[in-house]
Amino acid sequence: MIAAAASAGGASVQLVGKVGDDPAGDAVLVALGRAGVAHAAIMRDPTRATPAVTLRDEAEDEFTQLDTTPGSLAAPSSLLLLDPVDLALALGYLNGFGVLVVADPLGAASIVVAAEAAAYAGAALVVLVAAGTSGTDIPIEATVIAVPDEDPDGVFARTVGAFAAALDAGDAPALALRTATSAVGWQPAPG
Repeated sequence: MIAAAASAGGASVQLVGKVGDDPAGDAVLVALGRAGVAHAAIMRDPTRATPAVTLRDEAEDEFTQLDTTPGSLAAPSSLLLLDPVDLALALGYLNGFGVLVVADPLGAASIVVAAEAAAYAGAALVVLVAAGTSGTDIPIEATVIAVPDEDPDGVFARTVGAFAAALDAGDAPALALRTATSAVGWQPAPG
């Protein structure tokens, strides 16, 4: 949803990640394409199933359930996460980028890969972390955003996408944050 929101905000978006080599993975790629999100750097893993997710198709304003693991989402240990070598390979497929958003949990070695790729491209680095974590492995120049426990209406994801699009358009982080929060109706607390 973050990538789709960034695309809707006018950014050219490439998603880096991994899906299973299965019908659910195919459906994810189709949904990304419909949302204007390029996916040349998506890896296909024939050894794992794409986890069941619910996708909102913005074009048709409907929800699609992709159920490859009947009854539940895949356990965290079986998620299709990128290791540092996969991440470096996937980022190598991209010709250039102005913002790199790390939206999934990555180990310290993968954070180093992402930070080096962002620095090489001259890109802003945005790292999403679980609320309450320290983020000590994240470079000081990165923007670190704590992820809420739940985002049932997608406001957080849309805000991060709008923030990334504003950064990509050249806005300074403070202005990009104001632009993103106002786009979803957030207002600063009085005080």
